[in-house]
Amino acid sequence: MTGTDAAATQLHDTRITRRYFRKFEAITGHLARVAALMEAEGHLARQDVDVLARYLVGLTWTFRALRWKYMFAGRYAQAGQLDFDRSGSGFPIFSELLEMASDAAQANRHLAQGRSTEALKDEMLRVILGDLQIPTSLQYAMGQRLYYEEMATGELFWARNDPVALWQGNTGQRRRFLLHWAVYDSQVNLPTIYLMDVEDSGRTALPKDDRRWPAVQAHLIAQALAHLKLVTIARGFDRDFDDLHPKRLRRFHVGPMYSHAFTSQTGPLKEVMAAARAPEGEDWALVWTEENLVSERVEQEKAGWFGSVDREIFALDLFAQQGVVDLGATTLERSIILPQRVYQALAETRPPGFSSVRKFVVGAGGRVVSYR
Repeated sequence: MTGTDAAATQLHDTRITRRYFRKFEAITGHLARVAALMEAEGHLARQDVDVLARYLVGLTWTFRALRWKYMFAGRYAQAGQLDFDRSGSGFPIFSELLEMASDAAQANRHLAQGRSTEALKDEMLRVILGDLQIPTSLQYAMGQRLYYEEMATGELFWARNDPVALWQGNTGQRRRFLLHWAVYDSQVNLPTIYLMDVEDSGRTALPKDDRRWPAVQAHLIAQALAHLKLVTIARGFDRDFDDLHPKRLRRFHVGPMYSHAFTSQTGPLKEVMAAARAPEGEDWALVWTEENLVSERVEQEKAGWFGSVDREIFALDLFAQQGVVDLGATTLERSIILPQRVYQALAETRPPGFSSVRKFVVGAGGRVVSYR
């Protein structure tokens, strides 16, 4: 159990549990629109958006599965309760996703042994019309079946989403790949997505290389930790794989989520949420952070008696060079996604530190507008 797991809060009430998941279903739906707006403004390339959308859709399905799992929390003794990080991320804790991975491995067995959706519906109608009772146990069984059906699709956002390599063409004798992977970070209980642009000077294309590709995948997942700076990850990769050259590394943090009704984080956003007094469905704000590290040049380093290898020299933020702050990245951009009502409260209270934060405001019909 991580430290954040130890501080988890359970949702005991059926109504509140369902409200929590409705909130996240709406938020994850807005994220795809935010990514599309970034593409329209030239901040993200088309393929970047496609990759991010894959993970964001998976995150939506993960929350949908959890909604089915805990549909009868507080109403049925065996239903259990969701554990979420009330004082930190606002998201479910890491162990919830670990348990989902275990359930997914057994989903087909559960589906094969249990009654079908149609059979459960027929039995529920018989109990309601014939016995004049509420079929709570059957409703719970239906929720569990729908949960395992979601698991069986295999397209969810898991605790660990292994690296994928996308060929981007060639530069001279080198192949170019976009590597992407994602984790649900156990230290901060947040989905984190990584994109790395790599040049491959090896003999065999990286995804087809049985010697290098498994090692690369294991290396990247092992280094996918929120507390590690991008420059630490990139330099370690550069030194461990002499014929792979990381030219750019990005990390996207999805969250934390703030809600006056559900979370208890400290800081200026808590005051903004309280001042907004937003109605149900509009009582939230989500932070979106992008870290970006780029290589500015290459230096030759001696290898062996007669050889040499390329080593990337990464551009670091100017303020880090002046000793003000060490980002371990070239740039860092924070954004916040929030409904119109909460944005108005933010604009009126003007808390310190938000002037440089980009705001994506969700208006009527889910339309998203960007403000600096």
